[in-house]
Amino acid sequence: MRTLIHNIGTLAGILPQGKRKLSGEEMGKVECIDNAWLLVDDGIIVDFGPVSDSPLPQADKMIDAKGGYVMPSFCDSHSHVVYAGCRDGEFRDKIAGLSYEEIAARGGGILNSADLLHSTSEDELFRQSIQRVQEVMAKGTGALEIKSGYGLTTEDELKMLRVIKRIRQAVPIEIKATFLGAHAVGRAFRGNQQGYVDLVCNEMIPAVAAENLAEFVDVFCDEGFFTVEQTARILEVGAAHGLKPKIHANELAVSGGVQVGVKFGALSVDHLERTTDEEIEVLKGSQTMPTMLPGASFFLGMPYGRAKDYIRAGLPVALASDYNPGSSPSGDMRFVMALGCIRMRLTPEEAFNACTINSAYAMGVESMLGSITRGKKASLIITKPLPSLSFIPYAHQSPFIALGPDCLLKQLGYH
Repeated sequence: MRTLIHNIGTLAGILPQGKRKLSGEEMGKVECIDNAWLLVDDGIIVDFGPVSDSPLPQADKMIDAKGGYVMPSFCDSHSHVVYAGCRDGEFRDKIAGLSYEEIAARGGGILNSADLLHSTSEDELFRQSIQRVQEVMAKGTGALEIKSGYGLTTEDELKMLRVIKRIRQAVPIEIKATFLGAHAVGRAFRGNQQGYVDLVCNEMIPAVAAENLAEFVDVFCDEGFFTVEQTARILEVGAAHGLKPKIHANELAVSGGVQVGVKFGALSVDHLERTTDEEIEVLKGSQTMPTMLPGASFFLGMPYGRAKDYIRAGLPVALASDYNPGSSPSGDMRFVMALGCIRMRLTPEEAFNACTINSAYAMGVESMLGSITRGKKASLIITKPLPSLSFIPYAHQSPFIALGPDCLLKQLGYH
């Protein structure tokens, strides 16, 4: 079925075929066409252009953009939306002045979420988690990476990943699954971290691979969690089972996580709140996407990643939500874009590219999502009429979506 989106005030985020990411100065540009149309055939962008150049093409269905922007949907390459309950009690601890590390040292944090998840059935976990996915779709997210990591036993990690698989089958947006068994050390292995790493490598990863439940393997390589050596071992075993590496790195300290991620060809290294010039140099020439999570910095009062320095060094930068119950309880990528501008001093164009094409790259979907490109999936946002692209992060609480990717993809035949 051919669908024509017409009366587009501005078509934004246009990239040529084959452009996988934007780096350095490229991130400061967003190609646009004013007074445009866009043609979709069976859910795929086939053509677009300015109204002034030629008559509108024929189509089976018409969608009136009513003068709004048409842009690629947000891609969120780092989330933990599959969890049970919440951790609002720890919110009070944070207000009282306890740090993330102090809460974790007292047995809270990730371990609290693991306890809740263990006592929650798979069906109930799916019910709670799909609500969060529907929430972020309504806010403009058209691709979502979801991690395990609140199981910390083989059975519960598999339960999480099976829920992610069910979510993928239930929603029209793109879902990617990441195995994060090395998120923390399970309670049964307290004082025996090496034994837990053995469990991750010898039992969890083979079980995940046997059911084909994940595309990626991730490790929390940071102070108080997993060492560089342990991370390297987990990544090696994951790669042997067909899982591509991703890394949590440098959230709490300069951990060496960036270096081990680059060494093993990680698709992305995420967090980066505490990095030095050495990490920037290591990333130069690599295919690894530096991914920053300003929602966690906002919620925890941590430093924000040095995104501007990375861009000045010619590197790409992606932004993601880190939606999770303990350190970033929000999956609003528009707010992430706004934090990129307000707190990280990115231009609206840089923040836009960090939340679309570069975040698509960071979850391995840049060939089909993240830009207005012929041949890509029509995972789009149609906005209300806006004065400029800058209005999106500027007025970050004003409703701006007229038709989001969830509704639009259904209209185009995705279910």
